[in-house]
Amino acid sequence: MINGLGFLRPFPSPLNSGRGVDIDFPLLAGCLALLGLGLVMITSASSEVAAAQSGTPLYYMVRHLVYLAIGAVACVLTLMVPMSTWQANGGKLLLGSAALLVLVLIPGIGREVNGASRWIGFGIFNIQPSELAKVAVVIYLAGYLVRRQQEVRESWMGFIKPFFVLLPLAVLLLLEPDFGATVVMLGAAGAMLFLGGVGLFRFLLLVIAAVVAVVILVQAQPYRMARLTNFADPWADQFGAGYQLSQALIAFGRGEWLGVGLGNSIQKQFYLPEAHTDFVFSVLAEELGMIGALLTVALFVFVGVRALYIGLWAERAKQFYSAYVAYGLAFLWIGQILINIGVNTGLLPTKGLTLPFLSYGGSSLVVCAACLGVLLRIEWERRSLLGSEEVEFSEDDFFDESAVRELRHGR
Repeated sequence: MINGLGFLRPFPSPLNSGRGVDIDFPLLAGCLALLGLGLVMITSASSEVAAAQSGTPLYYMVRHLVYLAIGAVACVLTLMVPMSTWQANGGKLLLGSAALLVLVLIPGIGREVNGASRWIGFGIFNIQPSELAKVAVVIYLAGYLVRRQQEVRESWMGFIKPFFVLLPLAVLLLLEPDFGATVVMLGAAGAMLFLGGVGLFRFLLLVIAAVVAVVILVQAQPYRMARLTNFADPWADQFGAGYQLSQALIAFGRGEWLGVGLGNSIQKQFYLPEAHTDFVFSVLAEELGMIGALLTVALFVFVGVRALYIGLWAERAKQFYSAYVAYGLAFLWIGQILINIGVNTGLLPTKGLTLPFLSYGGSSLVVCAACLGVLLRIEWERRSLLGSEEVEFSEDDFFDESAVRELRHGR
């Protein structure tokens, strides 16, 4: 037992097992690499803006270090929580998230930034309820898929019922407005339903309905339509609606193959808005070049695929709730990664969506760290047989290591 973790002894977890710290190190290493790269790039991308706004170029770096510390605590805490606890409290988490989404729309409580009311302010820190809501939807929907598995697979009502919960949340997100979070949340939910056994015909109808809804929503707001038309040819209005994308593309062009060198970006010097948040990948491409950008994408692919494999392994162990949660969290990450990089490279219309583990943003970073803890817990429970349908015991049994060895040898 590691002495520094002695206080965790009463709580069976990957931090307190017969093997010491027993976690999925490949996933942890991949996420830590992204966090380290994110710290470096945020420090570089925000230096000019931070110096102008606060008088010190390290202002955002210091704040990001605080978020990293909070995220580490969140990861450890979720690592200690049994998946059965999440399953039992999924409805409460969803209601709490919905309440926060309502609060953020109330004047005086919600904090408006750049025309969108997406944050609740607590002193110098802001909480973004949409980040919590996306995870709450995954936790709740995973429980629904387990409880109503046969109904979901065989009847229309089993397929339709989740949308009585999802659509009101989507409306609340659109009222902020947060179109990107809505797409990611519904996309992850749709993928979970498909993996939960929804028939191909019903799933195709869902895809068609989603496409129609996106078209209607885009046409309903002039600024969304402007983004759609300008992203196709940002140079037509490069000093107006296409300015941000134009500057991002210039950053990619300046970076060429090997980049201009860490800290030498020109675009971060007040040319590219939101350089350390939504467009940090563009600064990374400028400073580290196409090679650095492709290696970063490869790291994201590894993390996303590893998370999906954790879900697959849990499903094979008949830990279906854990499997659906892992799938949902993986699709949340993958969705945000695809949208953010697509926006940075001009493949998608401009959206305010952070890049997981890499962008500056306290709520996103802490929630990603908490999701990492859940995934590590799922992987450990799968190897420990905890939560398997074929094994009946409680976590107290983990105190008797000999019993676990007997169980693994076919007791």
